[in-house]
Amino acid sequence: MSRSERLLDLLQLLRRYRRPVSGRALAAELGISIRTLYRDIATLQGQGADIEGEPGLGYVLRPGFMLPPLMFSEDEIEALVLGSRWVADRGDRRLGEAARNALAKIGAVLPPDLRGNLETAALLVGPAAAAARETVELGAIRKAIRAERRVVIVYRDGEGRESERTIWPFALSYFDRVRIVLGWCELRAAFRHFRTDRIGSLTTLGSRYPRRRQALLREWRADQGITRSFD
Repeated sequence: MSRSERLLDLLQLLRRYRRPVSGRALAAELGISIRTLYRDIATLQGQGADIEGEPGLGYVLRPGFMLPPLMFSEDEIEALVLGSRWVADRGDRRLGEAARNALAKIGAVLPPDLRGNLETAALLVGPAAAAARETVELGAIRKAIRAERRVVIVYRDGEGRESERTIWPFALSYFDRVRIVLGWCELRAAFRHFRTDRIGSLTTLGSRYPRRRQALLREWRADQGITRSFD
């Protein structure tokens, strides 16, 4: 393993911990000596990584550090390109533009040899099936999810019956033909899945829902083996 790869692995490992982790635990997981770990941490700190801590107390990486233009493997570059191309082709307009912009930013900071791999990646996204059309702006749904806001929707079920729902949206799932909002429905007092092409209108309320989005997502994952119903 090259030193650049080792530094990247150390960064990725630190990102997994929200609380200080001991140097010996980090060194053991990376398969290096504690002396090498201390040198690598000092190198990353010198490159601008906000790593706090010291021997005996543990280390934590504060949020916001931007990776230097190191070090994506060929597989990682292909994964980035394929994922960005998929989103650009399958996402809504704003999300597609964001994917193209993100790929351009990555390309701008890569070394020339890696930039060539980015530009010539041979993994392509196949033609999409005709997607159902939405009348609501998906960007508004994503914004409500990020802000953990309650929303009121007018929803049409599979039999064409309309109802007004107040939901707590916590995720948006993209399929080839449809997009699905995952949310807690106050009317049903349960998790429900809502096809975005069946949402006639959406109003974001000023109030946050009373649970954290991450907690709802964890509960939904635990519950999905029991409840998979789509309204």
